This record gives sequence, C-alpha cells and structure tokens, in this order.
Amino acid sequence: MSLKLLWFVSSQSNLGFLHHGSRSLPCPNLLFQHRAGKGKNQRWKPHFCSLRTHVPGSEGLRRSKVKVTVVSTMAATSSTGEIAMSSEEKVYNVVLKQAALVNKQLRSPRVDVVVPGDLSLLNEAYDRCGEICAEYAKTFYLGTLLMTPERRRAIWAIYVWCRRTDELVDGPNAPHITPTALDRWEARLEDLFNGRPFDMLDAALANTVNKFPVDIQPFKDMIEGMRMDLRKSRYKNFDELYLYCYYVAGTVGLMSVPVMGIAPESLASTESVYNAALALGIANQLTNILRDVGEDAQRGRIYLPQDELAQEGLSDEDIFSGKVTDKWRNFMKKQIKRARMLFHEAEKGVKELNASSRWPVSASLMLYKQILDEIEANDYNNFTKRAYVSKAKKLIALPVAYVRSLVAPSTIPSPHRN
Repeated sequence: MSLKLLWFVSSQSNLGFLHHGSRSLPCPNLLFQHRAGKGKNQRWKPHFCSLRTHVPGSEGLRRSKVKVTVVSTMAATSSTGEIAMSSEEKVYNVVLKQAALVNKQLRSPRVDVVVPGDLSLLNEAYDRCGEICAEYAKTFYLGTLLMTPERRRAIWAIYVWCRRTDELVDGPNAPHITPTALDRWEARLEDLFNGRPFDMLDAALANTVNKFPVDIQPFKDMIEGMRMDLRKSRYKNFDELYLYCYYVAGTVGLMSVPVMGIAPESLASTESVYNAALALGIANQLTNILRDVGEDAQRGRIYLPQDELAQEGLSDEDIFSGKVTDKWRNFMKKQIKRARMLFHEAEKGVKELNASSRWPVSASLMLYKQILDEIEANDYNNFTKRAYVSKAKKLIALPVAYVRSLVAPSTIPSPHRN
C-alpha cells in the first residue's frame, strides 16, 4: 500500500494526516506515527511507518506497515499546536473554493452589467486581444478558433491580462517595477471586476468576467506571484516552488475553466476538472523553468529546489558555471519525471471540457510535454541550448491533439461529484 504524506500537525506531536490519490484525509482514523529524537528537528523522508486504521465494525485499530512518500514537509512550530499546511494544501483549498463558486454561479441567473463604451468599441477591444494572442501564442490562438466566438474572445481577454501582468516583472520596464506599482495594478484589477475598466484591454476582461463565472482570486494570486519575483530568487524546496508555480501559472487554469466550460454530458466533479487545470498550469511552469535554467541564471535567478540540488551534490555555483555533468543529468531526470507526472494528471481533465475547448488545451499540453523531450535530446544542456519544438513537430502534433480532443467525457460519476 502506497500513500503520500501531504501535511501534518505541529512538531510537538508525532501524528500526521495522509493523502491518498487525489483526496486528502484530514481525519483522526487515518494517522501515522513517526519517532523523532527529542529536541531534534523532524525531517520527513520516505520510510516505512506504523499506520493505525480504524476499520468500521471493528473494536479498535488495525496496525500495518505502509510506504509513505513525503510530498511536503512543512511543520508548524506554534506552541498552540496549530496545523501548518503545505503549499499544495493551501492551493487545494483555493481549488475547492473556485469549484464551489462556479457551481453556485452556474445555478444563479447573472445580471448584465454594461461596460462603458459602445458595442463597436468593445468588439474592437476583443479584436485587439485576439491580435496579441495570435502574435505571442500562435499555436494556442489557432486552437481557440475552434471555440464558440464568445468563449474564444473571453480566453483572448484573459490571456492578454496575464501577459500584461507577466510583462510587469519580465518586460522592458521590469527594472523600474516596485511593489507599489503592483499594488496599483491590483487596484486596477478590482476596478475592472467592478465594471470600471481603465483602457480598452481592461474593458474586454471586464466584459468577460461579467459573462462568465470567473472569480477575482486567481488574478490576485497571479499578481502575488509577481511580488515573489521582486523579492525572491531562490526556493529552498519544492513546496516553496510549487506555490510560486501556482501563483504565476496554475492560476491561469483556474481563470480559464469557467470560460472553457465543462461538457454537459461529463460526470466528472467540478473539483476534479479544476485540479486537472491546476496540474497543467504547474506542469507548464515547471517546463518553462527547466527550459530556461541558463537564461534565469544570467539574471541571478535559480527556480530550482535548493534541497534537491544539494541531494545531488549540486550548488548555485554549478548552475552559474553551466556545465553538464552526471550529477546535473541525474537531477534533471528527476525534475522532468515530476513535470511529466503533472502532465499526466492534467490529461485526465482535458476530455471533461466543453467539446469546442478541448483541442487548444490538448495541443498546448502536447507541445509543452515535447519541450521536455527536447531537453533530453540536448543531453540536459539547458544552460547554453534552448529546447524548442520545431514547426514540423508542431504541425504533426496539432492533428493528433485534435483526434484526442474528440474523446468523449467520463460517463462514470467521480467520487464526491459536485
């Protein structure tokens, strides 16, 4: 039996909670025990531990040996015994909130809010968003053309806002961006969600969030990711990196699901579709990170788990020197494996989307996965070689993605269906 440790109680206790499959089990009848030396910091690593399971109808507890894989290792040090959640658990709570919000809003009639400006100006705003999407995300743009006009215009508006947000810290004016500037950008976001757009591109998004059950939280979280970029250039473990990846990319999935829509015939839970969208965003960002190691190093940034580098005998100096060694290859193999596992989780949700939305998502997923193949083909040299998918491979991938997008949604109800 294989289980994953997701989070646990304070360091004053030796009990923790288990995560099995896609569900966390924060209940007192599934507990593990781990002995730690008195006064020593608890370091949770994969190991066999004692599992006490309450069996319905039995008199007590059944004890068994199980293999526990540690996913996150954040322990609370509060003397009050408060629970410290990992980044995964924090993000999971956001997913639950978004899924519940969508379910509620889909059942409630929406009141139209008129965005300032006439219809022709609004159409012009959407057209401009489409032009920007076509210029910077050509493959994805082609996929959006299969969507209904209303859906594709909304996706363009979301894409443009995300791009503008990212440009604040990665664009030509990045050296001049301050936390105060990001605060102003967030205030502007709140204005457009309240029907007060600042410019024509904001107007397109303001109209989108009025038409679809899109929540402001993922947008705010993306801005928080930009704040992290201003103050942080190292990540001590994957838990920290996971939160960053959620902020800057996982949020895009949460923004997009309400627009792309879940197939009416799908019996999958809203929560499971959101989890898949989140996994795709995280996988895409991890792929970006692995592709851009050399470029990021030139800017003094290392978006890699420091503890996992150390486990392979690597340090910041090895990254800055840019030499491909056996240690580096071993490290990269593990990072690529993690990204592929997330892509696999994401694939489960694509078929649950509205039929017109599946192809662009499927194509994006396939092409990003192929970047990992290209890193391997470059013998893991992501210091001086940029992994990219050739036009020929993209052309081959598009029809394959289209065929995959024709797969019917799940007809078996998922557990805890909303």
